[in-house]
Amino acid sequence: MKPISQALILGFLSICCVGYSQTPVKTVPPPAPTIRIALVGDSTQTKNAGYGLGFCANLTGSVTCINDAKGGASTKTYYQEGYWTKALADKPDYMLIQFGHNDEESKDHLARETNLQTEYPVNLKRYVEEARAHGIIPILVTPLTRRYYEVDGKIHSDLLAHSEAVRKVSNEEHTPLIDLQADSIAYLDTLTEAQGQALGITKKDPQGNIIPDKTHLNYEGSYVFGRIVAVDMAKAVPALAPYVKKEPTPLPAAGIRSVAVLHGAPVRIVLVGDSTVNNGGGWGPGFCALMTPNVECVNLARNGRSSKSYYDEGVWQTALAQHGDYILIQFGHNDMPGKGPERETDPDTTYAANMRRYIDQARAAGAIPVIVTSLSRRTYRDGKLVQDLTAYASAAKRVASEEDVPVIDLNAASTKLLETMTQEQADKFDAETHPDAASKGPDRTHLNATGSAVFGRMVADGLARVCVELGPDVKGQAETKTTTP
Repeated sequence: MKPISQALILGFLSICCVGYSQTPVKTVPPPAPTIRIALVGDSTQTKNAGYGLGFCANLTGSVTCINDAKGGASTKTYYQEGYWTKALADKPDYMLIQFGHNDEESKDHLARETNLQTEYPVNLKRYVEEARAHGIIPILVTPLTRRYYEVDGKIHSDLLAHSEAVRKVSNEEHTPLIDLQADSIAYLDTLTEAQGQALGITKKDPQGNIIPDKTHLNYEGSYVFGRIVAVDMAKAVPALAPYVKKEPTPLPAAGIRSVAVLHGAPVRIVLVGDSTVNNGGGWGPGFCALMTPNVECVNLARNGRSSKSYYDEGVWQTALAQHGDYILIQFGHNDMPGKGPERETDPDTTYAANMRRYIDQARAAGAIPVIVTSLSRRTYRDGKLVQDLTAYASAAKRVASEEDVPVIDLNAASTKLLETMTQEQADKFDAETHPDAASKGPDRTHLNATGSAVFGRMVADGLARVCVELGPDVKGQAETKTTTP
């Protein structure tokens, strides 16, 4: 890929003589204007499995780069589920809009699918018109190609018709266009199939075997295609050329490590938390059992600890001393009111501050922190699951979002499963005896072996989704649903 020419940048700038002084005056150039650019689309734009990370890395520091892409979204569901409203609320100056992968019609007739001739272009036009109504300049992007190589060694895309529809809408609505479909095919056609698939992540077939994921990208792929999008944006909107770095941004150390992990480098994962993570009654053993021999899984969760006491007692320093590549952090149960001043925290203040401290110190130690929201308790009242950890789960997600770290929403996933059960069914997860049990009655906080396996699977699958490079290190096929015991 060629860097943006200096002539293009100079052509954009204008020089105006506003006065003359006989005495030379040393002037300070004004700060570069800042703009906001947002990505709106599906998983091929996201930070963890798309080109979003690489795109933002190829923009200058004068750009606030906002990633509003949502995995699994189509032109229909992105609007219906409120993501479009959020994207508008972020008030970008420019918006790169790309959909298509999840709009495709299939024999499964999924709710997200749209009709190519009618619904798909109508939805795109609605995005364009509403963006303009909010003072945003929309830029349409044709879908990133899937890496479908055929016997001739060339890409045979299944998204050509959707790409043509995007071009037609762009022409009718007079919007700038980035033809990523054409440019990604052109680039991949210069590579062998092995080289092309090396830019992607992996997935599991129905038997749990590792196969190439021909749609999504790894860290290196993100930087390759993110660069293409950034350069194409400068061509489509010349006013944005000064905001694109002249040279491609090299893959950072974290990216090099991520690609190495994807391709089999050894990994150490450290678990930090309370008794619902601990080996004696938490999901930790079930999680560690799902890791391949390539992973060293160290469980340093401790019974009865909160985000406060775990730190105050020095256990956190022990965890850091393990030099983990990834540290999974879950607290909340013992942070609640009634646990005593040594443990209690407020969700929005002290708890959030503690989680932020864990994130900062994990990063400083060279680890990737992953926030896990609190496992739901299993108490029902009048047949309805009691949810007493929502405030802590919400605070954990907020901090993770603000600090830009991966988050596994175990609270939501465990709640979703438990809401399909009765009290009797959920009690089949209960630990029979546990030192932290609140009473001699049923222990509806801690887990037996069955519970550890079920909820450990949730965490393992969640980790593979938010840290895609770890996909090959999770045994078996991810569960699409968990049946009642």
